[in-house]
Amino acid sequence: MKFLDQAKVLVRSGDGGAGSVSFLREKFVEFGGPNGGNGGRGGDVIVQCVDGLNTLIDYRYQQHFKASTGHHGMGKDRHGGKGNDVILKVPVGTQILEEDNETLIADMTEVGQTLTLLHGGNGGFGNAHFKTSSNQAPRHANPGQDGTEKWIWLRLKLIADAGLVGLPNAGKSTFLAAVSAAKPKIADYPFTTLHPNLGVVKVGERDFVLADIPGLIEGAHEGAGIGDRFLGHVERTGVLIHLIDGTQDDVKEAYKIIRGELAAYDETLAEKPEIVVLNKIDALTEDDVKDKVRALKRASKAEVMTCAGATGQGVQQVLYRVISVLDAEKAERAEVARRAVEPGWTP
Repeated sequence: MKFLDQAKVLVRSGDGGAGSVSFLREKFVEFGGPNGGNGGRGGDVIVQCVDGLNTLIDYRYQQHFKASTGHHGMGKDRHGGKGNDVILKVPVGTQILEEDNETLIADMTEVGQTLTLLHGGNGGFGNAHFKTSSNQAPRHANPGQDGTEKWIWLRLKLIADAGLVGLPNAGKSTFLAAVSAAKPKIADYPFTTLHPNLGVVKVGERDFVLADIPGLIEGAHEGAGIGDRFLGHVERTGVLIHLIDGTQDDVKEAYKIIRGELAAYDETLAEKPEIVVLNKIDALTEDDVKDKVRALKRASKAEVMTCAGATGQGVQQVLYRVISVLDAEKAERAEVARRAVEPGWTP
């Protein structure tokens, strides 16, 4: 199934049903009076977060969604029923934005979460509603109110615990394939990965979701390459695994390029916990590994791990580090939540 993480759709709520003009016509009832019923409300536009979806591909083939018009009122004081709602089913992690693609309307992050995006128009009053002591036979009724129409953007941001970032050909897809059951495309040329991939990684008795996005290049935040479009998929992650190709000459520059692009895209993304990993050490000598680890330590001011995704060397150590960082993040959030209920505490 093709991966689609962004779609523009037109939604419209239903018009209200018209009120009815009717009079009682019954034998032996000389002045039956008005008995026109009210129209029903138009259908609503509802967005529902459901399980089992991981792409917006359904909105590639249908972009217009319109709720039903409310039923019209009828004689004998019969009121019209409400129009049928239209429900847009979206995967977990979908953001709903205005037509400008910037103003956030809602963020659907939990299965079962629903949002009434547009309400249907009110139904019109029938002539029975307008009956008064001075106007006992009104001959007019209201039409239903028009529904509301608007264009919206649906943007999917995958919800994963950890995200893989790096330059093209850094070995991200190989790493994902080695640690999970995911089967991403792997080849020896840049931009093999054209869309994000998800995999469930099992470490001992624990597991977490790992996201692999297409490689970033210099200038990605300005639209260069394709990775900038998918950076949003690692915004929700708890930790970033920064893979650096050990076979390239200047690993320090490779590290700085990615860090610069993350900061230019979103400052909060650059502040996420990061695990720096020198990959493809199976193709290097021991001296080369030591030199490049030393250079990366100076650039990142952090501990540098080593691994070889193709052979599995050092991969488990990286995964256990991910678990420890995720646990630390969880404990920190729990502590903040605990202190928030204490009187007099301010963050």
